Amino acid sequence: MTTLIQNEQKRQKIMARMREHLVPVLEHCRGGWVGLFLQGSQNYNLDYEGSDIDTKAIMLPSFSDFVLNAKPLSTTHIMENNEHVDFKDIRLMFDCIKKQNVNFVEILFTPYSIINPEYADLFQPVLDAREEIARYNNYAGMNCIMGMALEKQKAMEHPYPATMDKIEAFGYDPKQLHHALRLREFMTRYEAGEPYADCLISNQCDYLKEVKRGCYSLKEARALMSTAIQSMTEDKKRYMDTVPVSINQHANEVLQKATVEILKRSFLKEIQGGE
Repeated sequence: MTTLIQNEQKRQKIMARMREHLVPVLEHCRGGWVGLFLQGSQNYNLDYEGSDIDTKAIMLPSFSDFVLNAKPLSTTHIMENNEHVDFKDIRLMFDCIKKQNVNFVEILFTPYSIINPEYADLFQPVLDAREEIARYNNYAGMNCIMGMALEKQKAMEHPYPATMDKIEAFGYDPKQLHHALRLREFMTRYEAGEPYADCLISNQCDYLKEVKRGCYSLKEARALMSTAIQSMTEDKKRYMDTVPVSINQHANEVLQKATVEILKRSFLKEIQGGE
């Protein structure tokens, strides 16, 4: 079977699961939805057969919720097979993206998405400006990459119920180590100014998949994690000592305009009696 056919089969399988994820999105949206986006290992080419399909949905408030200042939607729906769908109000989603958290920024680059045709034209400028948005705040970007790596270090040996099988088998969770090593490489390429889409895809995917499968002993894993965290800490300090903070105002304007125009269309439709 050719790689092209395999990739197409993989795409069809992912999109089929995403259409299933769309069902609870439609059930929970009070004012509509903008898009459903894949998050996680598939976006980094680090998935394998059986990897979960997890998604994020950009949701819209109803007009009454907006006027009455109801708390913006932010919750996670668990599918029957334990896959996750994160529902987040468009205002909160764009705020998270501006904070430069990779887990949120990546949805602008995923090849797997379902965009609501009612808002596709208004959301397109966000996708067109995604590189600028992904580098909206360079200091926030570096801080988030570092923060995520520290979270992986903390989680690597912590006996969470969901990872106890890994802890018992390896003494640690190899998935956390592979994430930290991915972020180590990501930081290097991010600060070098490589396109964000390229930074998301590791240059050593096969190696990271082996790490994820548990190819290292606990002692080796601890050493690798320690080295990665130490070098990232040093690199972040050097970066902030030598590179000035940069805020991309155009990226902010794109996100603000998209928020206003999408909500305006949604509210007008609701007020005028549309579904």
